[in-house]
Amino acid sequence: MQLQEILYGVTILKLVGVTNRTVTALEFDSRKAGPGAVFFAIKGTMTDGHQYIPQTIAAGVDVIVCEDLPETFEDGLSYIQVENANVALGIMAANFYGNPSSKLKLVGITGTNGKTTIATLLFKLFTELGYAVGLISTVENQIKEQVVPATHTTPNPLALNLLLKQMVDAGCVYCFMEVSSHAVVQHRIEGLTFVGGVFSNITHDHLDFHKTFDNYIKAKKGFFDSLPKHAFALTNADDKNGQVMLQNTRATRKSYALKQMADFKAKIIENSFSGLNLEIDQLEVFFKLVGSFNAYNLLAVYGTAILLGEDKMNVLTVLSELSGAEGRFDYVANTQKIIGIVDYAHTPDAVQNVLSTISNIRKGTEQVITVIGCGGDRDTTKRPVMAQVACDWSDKVILTSDNPRTEDPNAILRDMEAGVSPTNRRKTLTIADRKEAIRTACHLAKPGDIILVAGKGHEKYQEINGVRYHFDDKEILTEQLNLIS
Repeated sequence: MQLQEILYGVTILKLVGVTNRTVTALEFDSRKAGPGAVFFAIKGTMTDGHQYIPQTIAAGVDVIVCEDLPETFEDGLSYIQVENANVALGIMAANFYGNPSSKLKLVGITGTNGKTTIATLLFKLFTELGYAVGLISTVENQIKEQVVPATHTTPNPLALNLLLKQMVDAGCVYCFMEVSSHAVVQHRIEGLTFVGGVFSNITHDHLDFHKTFDNYIKAKKGFFDSLPKHAFALTNADDKNGQVMLQNTRATRKSYALKQMADFKAKIIENSFSGLNLEIDQLEVFFKLVGSFNAYNLLAVYGTAILLGEDKMNVLTVLSELSGAEGRFDYVANTQKIIGIVDYAHTPDAVQNVLSTISNIRKGTEQVITVIGCGGDRDTTKRPVMAQVACDWSDKVILTSDNPRTEDPNAILRDMEAGVSPTNRRKTLTIADRKEAIRTACHLAKPGDIILVAGKGHEKYQEINGVRYHFDDKEILTEQLNLIS
């Protein structure tokens, strides 16, 4: 493809060299750049790509996209100065792969909690409705039946546009995609064309990256600000920041809610471990998912499907048969009728949602035993809050390791212990070994008790000092429950 074609839509501050040259690859990793490639000098949080420009030129790179031009220029090369190299990368990646998002009906889902469940349910729903569908999510990416492992909630622009192109080539009509706040700020979705955006909720998370809650809100809002006029913007009217998301959007504004007036409204009739009985648009429907938070997720999916032109009865019929995403209120039971629940809840609000759901369903005599940790190298301010919420809503709490990454697990646990009040200390244990913590919870449980293992959900690993070891919460919980059957 010619460079001038790939540059369509990019605001160029200064051009040195020519644009009538053939480009065979786009790279922002200097180690992968070579002849025929465009190298993007990205200013990252850890390193600045500008320092690798000489290395990529030595490797045969013909074109450099950068924010700061070098003092001297190599003959025969093209230098393109832009205000933001991440923005240029997104636009150029979309052009390079033939703007695949414009050939799909792409819907983005953003929010702190619920993104994966909403995206997964939409994927399953539209597949059952007979469409070829793509999915981009935290758990996994899918191109119809083909599973593509996920490394990030929202991939980088090159991986993302390649994935979308593969979906187009496979005949996909729809793609449902999680949009993380990091992706918005880092311009990973730049150059994409969305037909709709969905907002689930916003609570305390990712302050290690965004620094302030206001910045976090602005990041989520940035997605809706960028939606085109022909798209729809569907927001949770019960979330106090739901309307904030729509303040500057050009898209058609729609809402869903359980409590407020909204375009799509539902009422919880019954909530049990077997599922949810909801009234939606004056129709009573039973769903397999559990908890009021899933009532919101189901309502978001229903609203999205209607806005995409689907028949109400078809949507509700299929939706009533679907299960949720892996590791989201995923539960098992043994012969002693001890219920074990695995959930990805890794924010204070998500933990409270799961525990309040359990509290609303239980009969009152059962113990709730929660096993919970916090990830390393992430937002430290939520650690004591997570512990406090777990203690406030549980009869027993075991603080343990999550993914410590490069941090000392015991240091993370000390941060969590700071949130345990003197009155809650008597019901709290600290066991750094996560497997031992789960085993202990199972042995503390009596018939009818409920064990929640929170934080990792679908993950099949535990990351310690850069190494990922096999670790599956549900696998271990099931094994330990069976041992005491």
